[in-house]
Amino acid sequence: MSRKAIIERITRETQIKLTLDLDGTGEAKVCTSVPFLDHMLNLFARHGLFDLTVEAKGDIDIDFHHTVEDIGIVLGEALKEALGDKAGIRRYGQATVPMDETLASVAVDLSGRPYLVYNVRLPKVKIGEFDVELAKEFFQAFTNHLAANIHINVMYGDNVHHILEACFKALARALDQATQVDPRIAGVMSTKGKL
Repeated sequence: MSRKAIIERITRETQIKLTLDLDGTGEAKVCTSVPFLDHMLNLFARHGLFDLTVEAKGDIDIDFHHTVEDIGIVLGEALKEALGDKAGIRRYGQATVPMDETLASVAVDLSGRPYLVYNVRLPKVKIGEFDVELAKEFFQAFTNHLAANIHINVMYGDNVHHILEACFKALARALDQATQVDPRIAGVMSTKGKL
């Protein structure tokens, strides 16, 4: 069973091509013109053991918002497509990741119902040229287009880079767990018979 997807999104603001293999080895080739997002997507692939290729161009002369949000949309769509009917997957995943002084926890339910809980307090600062509030825009777009229930909670942390890095790593690890096929599961993990 192939659990792969190729998604292209072309708008007046962005042009994105993304390939995803859920059963990869964590290889990534990412070029978004947003260096901090490249870093986060590379470690997302590595920690989720997903093979990921992203080529993106956007109106970054205005700011990074459209590019970051649209990559979240496309990654969510790709993961949803790669999962197909979700037969046999565990559905739920949870990971808690430390990053030096930071501790972040992510819980995922691949329920088909989009809902993001984002308990991440960040000052309005930049990491390089990246406005840190764009991380929430990425996670919201990803959640909506994957149609998942995602809870991101940072218990504590001081360094903004560490906080976001721990969030992306925890999300990847929780998704790796939730997308795993379990031979004991017949159909989908729901008493309704459908996700």
